[in-house]
Amino acid sequence: MSAATLHPSPATPQFRWWQNRTLRRFARHKLAVLGLIMITVMIFACVVGPYLLPYDELFIDLRARFAPPMTGSHIFGTDPLGRDIAARLFNAGRISLLVGFFAMVLSTLIGTIIGVVAGYYGGRIGAILMRFVDAFLSFPSIFLLLALAAFVKPSPFMITVIIAVTSWMEIARLVEAEVRSLRERDFVMAARMLGLPNGWIMFRELLPNAVGPIIVAATLTVARAILLEAYISFLGYGIQPPLPSWGNMLNGAQQYLDKAPWLAIVPGVAITLAVTSFNFIGDGLRDALDARSDLN
Repeated sequence: MSAATLHPSPATPQFRWWQNRTLRRFARHKLAVLGLIMITVMIFACVVGPYLLPYDELFIDLRARFAPPMTGSHIFGTDPLGRDIAARLFNAGRISLLVGFFAMVLSTLIGTIIGVVAGYYGGRIGAILMRFVDAFLSFPSIFLLLALAAFVKPSPFMITVIIAVTSWMEIARLVEAEVRSLRERDFVMAARMLGLPNGWIMFRELLPNAVGPIIVAATLTVARAILLEAYISFLGYGIQPPLPSWGNMLNGAQQYLDKAPWLAIVPGVAITLAVTSFNFIGDGLRDALDARSDLN
């Protein structure tokens, strides 16, 4: 008989109970479930879709210029060069969604580390770190984003880094407030009395108890990152053609709005669905991770 059988961990069934209750609360949020379904369908379409189409995103057919949607094999029509919009949309979705996801990961990592350290230590260290956060927040994020994008070579990697560098401050503030409210709890005092190092207390004791708000903020950060990528690509500072993104597809469509409105409608709808879906998921996670929602 194993040691685990002789001494079962009480945390395991408790975690499973919490997980099941969380999933049930999330499932009751209809808009969140709808958002999760939409994002799953969009990711599947962006991953698999290009392999199911007869054209790639760079194939040019000048005889099919400005073909409207549902023309032959062009389900979303073609652009001024005769390129298939569906192929470009799906490949652009790969880039836009990946930029949004990895920008979220990087900004959440930066914001969480700064927030945990500032909230745990407080005092002079916390004040210096939070004034550093305030300094970044004092700049309008859009202008800071455009200023950074104007001085670097635009590529998916650099756009991801730029968006992350301009998006971590809100997460740092959120984590700092959450950790500051937890650092005087009994379990933290017990860890200190046991002589555990500060790093262990911050990232193994405090951080897991603050993970709920971080998950919600991270989900909303994906939506914001997708919007920011589309914004700077639309202005010409982001992903550069011929590499497609939803933002530069909108940029190329603006001069043909009266002649071929589908050039703007298709990527515009994709951006709207992606951002709305992540916002719905964030709202659902916020309610699911709040045990008080069971009382309503």
